[in-house]
Formats: sequence, structure tokens, C-alpha cells
Amino acid sequence: MGATQGHVSVGFAFFVIGLWHLFSCIKLHAQHPKSYITMPWFPLSKTIRYLELILIMGFSAGFVSMEILIGREPLDPDGTIRAKYLRHFEHSTMSMSFFVYAFFAILFDKIAPRAQHGLMHLLQAIAFGQQLLILHLHSTDHMGVEGQYHWLLQIVTFVSLFTTILAIGYPNNFLNGFTRAFSILFQGVWLIVTGIMVWTPDLIPKGCFLKSEAGHDVVLCHDDRTLERAKALVNLQFGWYVIGLTMFSTSLYLVLIKLYPEEKVEYQPLTKYEREEERYNVEAQKKSKICQSRNSLPF
Repeated sequence: MGATQGHVSVGFAFFVIGLWHLFSCIKLHAQHPKSYITMPWFPLSKTIRYLELILIMGFSAGFVSMEILIGREPLDPDGTIRAKYLRHFEHSTMSMSFFVYAFFAILFDKIAPRAQHGLMHLLQAIAFGQQLLILHLHSTDHMGVEGQYHWLLQIVTFVSLFTTILAIGYPNNFLNGFTRAFSILFQGVWLIVTGIMVWTPDLIPKGCFLKSEAGHDVVLCHDDRTLERAKALVNLQFGWYVIGLTMFSTSLYLVLIKLYPEEKVEYQPLTKYEREEERYNVEAQKKSKICQSRNSLPF
């Protein structure tokens, strides 16, 4: 993920998932405010229920292939990882974490264990935690302008991690779900911005330039003053995108609550276990009423 193509492709995936989560989160709360539950993923429809998860798995597998398999020789003859490919393995590790989450999300939805809701959020939190850890301890020395972009990305990733953990204990909190979807969307936007702004020569801040070091293009500046100015510009961009995405998300909320008014029938979690449990409770109540009516009859 060390060039424009890698950052933009990953960013686009986060953007699509984040936008879908934001839309679905608002729609679900607008229609069922009293029984709202923060979902780790949202089915598209009954016929293509797992599209979101399949896309995550497909993109993750494709990204791993591009990073370490297709057209690369990441291992030395003795089987050790070559130093210049360490960052590729780190990027692949992040993708594999999301692949594992999506795979078990499908499996859990089919089996429907009792702890399904909490475990799904936990697996998602582990994936975000893995992403945050690798961003923070990256083998590539992210310094200067590129480092500032990645440091700000860590803040957004932490928000995704924190809100996902909160969803385990507070599944009915709409604002937490809204914030999590917003942070995923923001991750996508910021990754795209990073890929374009860092590796497009015409967009590099004045006084800075691209230079190839150890097979990786980095942005260098002529002096410390120029570097500080470039970092300040990155911070300004981040602030502007925060404002822009806040306006977009809030406007989307106002539009969707008008398009999807509250429904009288409250939302029920669509898990196999919960459906069977609900059916069992209904049948038990019916039997109890029958027994009570029989006991009340005179003999």
C-alpha cells in the first residue's frame, strides 16, 4: 500500500463499506428507533444477504495476492522474508484480519450461536486493532509529509476500533453506530486523499519533492521550515475533510429520516437462534394459557 494505486483501492473499499453502513444505520434507526441495534454488517437483501461480506473477503484476498504473490518474489531462497517486502506482508496481514472477520460473520449468521452479536463486533474490533497496530509500528519509516497523513489516519482508525468495542456493551446506542460508520467512511476518504496527494508530483507541497528510497517513493523537503509548512497543510486538509464529511453525514441523516418514516412493527434481529427462541416463547405462552383455562373449568 505504498503508492497511489494501493491507497486509492483500499480507500475506495473503506469508502463503499462506510457509506453503506452510514446509510443502513440511519435507515434502521429511522424506521425502528425503539428497537435499534448496531449491526456489525448489513444484508443487502434476502437474495444477496452476504454481498457486503463477500466483497470484503474478495477484496482482501485480491489485495493479498497483489501485495505478495502476483509478480513478486518476497522470499529469499532460504525461506525468509526479504527486507523490502516486509511492508507488503504487513499490509497483507491487515487484509487477512478483515477476511477472517467476514468469513466468520457468514459462518456465525448461518449457525447463529448465542454470543453471535458480541463475537462479531469483537472480530471486527480485532481487525481494526490489527490495522491500528500495524499503522503505528510500520516497518516503513513513515516520516515527513507521508508520515503526517498516516498519523492522522491512526486517529480515525482508533475511532473505528473504540466505537466497535463500545457496540459490544451498548448495542442500542445509535450515536455510537453512526460514529463508527462515519469513521469507516472517513478512513476511505482519507486513504484516497493520501494516495493522490502524496504520490502526485503536481500536488506535492511547495519546496518538497518525490525521491525513491529502497524501492519506495517518499516525499522529501528542502529544509525543516518547508517540512513544517507541508505538515501544516496536511493538518488543514484533515480539518476540512472532517467538516465536509460531517456536513454530508448530517445532511444524509436529515434526508433519510424523511424518506424512511418510523414503522409500527419494530425491528427484530434476524438470527436463526433468536427466531427459534422467540417461536419457543410464543408456543410456551400459548400452552400456559391453555393450561390456565383448563384449570379454571369447573369439574
